[in-house]
Amino acid sequence: MKDIVFKEARIINRGKITEGDLWVRNDRIERIDPSIQLKGKVTEVSVNGRHLMPGVIDDQVHFREPGLEHKATIYSESRAGIAGGVTTFMEMPNTRPPALTQELLEDKYRIASTNAWGNYSFFMGTSNDNLDEILKTDPTKVCGVKVFMGSSTGNMLVDNLTVLEKLFESCPTLIATHCEDEATVQANLEEAKSRYGNQIPPSAHAWIRSREACYLSSSLAIDLAKRYNTRLHILHITTKEEIELFTKGNVQDKRITAEACVHHMYYSEQDYIELGNLIKCNPSIKTSEDRAAILKAVLDDRIDIIASDHAPHTWEEKSEPYLQAPSGLPLIQHSLLMMLSHWRDGNISLEKIVEKMCHTPALCFRVTDRGYLDEGTYADIVMLDTKKETLISKENILYKCAWSPLEGKTLPGKIEGTWVNGTLVYDNGVVVGQPSGKRLSFNY
Repeated sequence: MKDIVFKEARIINRGKITEGDLWVRNDRIERIDPSIQLKGKVTEVSVNGRHLMPGVIDDQVHFREPGLEHKATIYSESRAGIAGGVTTFMEMPNTRPPALTQELLEDKYRIASTNAWGNYSFFMGTSNDNLDEILKTDPTKVCGVKVFMGSSTGNMLVDNLTVLEKLFESCPTLIATHCEDEATVQANLEEAKSRYGNQIPPSAHAWIRSREACYLSSSLAIDLAKRYNTRLHILHITTKEEIELFTKGNVQDKRITAEACVHHMYYSEQDYIELGNLIKCNPSIKTSEDRAAILKAVLDDRIDIIASDHAPHTWEEKSEPYLQAPSGLPLIQHSLLMMLSHWRDGNISLEKIVEKMCHTPALCFRVTDRGYLDEGTYADIVMLDTKKETLISKENILYKCAWSPLEGKTLPGKIEGTWVNGTLVYDNGVVVGQPSGKRLSFNY
């Protein structure tokens, strides 16, 4: 038996902050009480009034393996994740080759089984011609099926309406969608080329990947989901118009849910002036009004989950001119701290942050025994000091790409410890031990 007792903690869980001790036995939480005294061989962790919270569950990351390991690997990016309090991730299928068959999907699980620092699942990919493979997906073992309803890497744009209808009618698990209308985006891009030639400024990205493109595609996805009663989750909402498509309420009572990403809540189109391609992402960062509307929708439960959409590229790739520079930002190490900037400003509570980054991802995807600090759940635990700050610099960035758009920024809070399945893997700035993540299971 391995016993750990966290002493004098402020425990953030289920909408409350309570003071007490927390006992971990092996890989699960054994008991939570005002005071726990154990005899025998016990490791005591003096929390001393700092906060304990469940590990973050990030439902949208791109770790680039297999095929794009020059950008990132499952090992490197999950390692950065635990440094940011992310103990569980769900990774996207647009690798090389894309995960369009069950065999290719299982290849990613094999890599993760020895390389993932956090717990893991991988989305099954879709194309216009792999419906038979999608129907083989086991919803108890795979987090969902990802549909790119907008341009993407490789053979993954699903723009055939007949295929979409069959997919929404028959998919055995949750469908997660990237929603941007491809025809609108391409028309806007041609207009930008006619205006600027090959010297398109990064600031044009906000209207090339326009609000109209997002709304058209999100509306289509929701129409299909309502028609076929599909379990639909729309990723990275960016516009105030799209927010009106969603309803308030508890995530477990919804058939259609929504996600917001930290960068769309942190940046606005004004930041293209300073950061240019470094914040080029799909869908694009839009106006300050959209940013405010997203936060409001998080607070009133029209948006259910907060994620990172961690998507690293090399510095050299991001330094290319706009047309050549790829879209995506590396964010998983700092997503929780970015949300703490909203807490510092008085715009959201710690309890709401934990709800949207830990509890509701577990509920939305029906993750087995994770997302909470409850007796009996897996011991995925983050120790957070909200009285300290974190300066982001090249010296403490763990992404393989070795850069962040946040460099030089000081964010509130410091991750002082991360435990995955009861094992300490991050200790006050240092990654320790070996990868200890487990494959997720789902309650279907």
